[in-house]
Amino acid sequence: MSSIRKTIVVAVAENGVIGRDGDMPWRLSTDLKRFKAITLGKPVIMGRKTYDSIGKPLSGRPNVVITRGAAIDHPDVTTVSSLAEAISSAEALARESGQDEVCIIGGGQIYAQALALSDRLCITHVETVVEGDAVFPSIDPSIWRAGETIAVPAGEKDSYPTRFVVYDRR
Repeated sequence: MSSIRKTIVVAVAENGVIGRDGDMPWRLSTDLKRFKAITLGKPVIMGRKTYDSIGKPLSGRPNVVITRGAAIDHPDVTTVSSLAEAISSAEALARESGQDEVCIIGGGQIYAQALALSDRLCITHVETVVEGDAVFPSIDPSIWRAGETIAVPAGEKDSYPTRFVVYDRR
């Protein structure tokens, strides 16, 4: 049985901020399109706060939500109580649908736990410093090797320019 790659997908400001008051502190239409392209068809793992901020399951992909509260009653959502359970469930969903990757999409607490378990990081570096209450851990270059890098100027629906970088575990 081939292993399923675990990929973190996140947009991070220069000061590590990824969120503010349960939302993203920017508008990045270009990045949302890339996020959809990366995650479509693959199981996505998120915490309950991230799920609540999105407001509904992401279409076109199985949603696995980690929560200590009540289960989410929706046919496209699997509710679990830990990251380990989420990964196990998402990997099973990936195998069922012929996918070789699961995507971990937030928020801050989930990223902090998942970093040590992940194989790849798809990071959108947002070229600004913003105030926020959710942060992403620093990326240790002795553990992560930056590969493909794409500079993305701010489009008309983007608050800031970004740099998209794929990191693989060394």
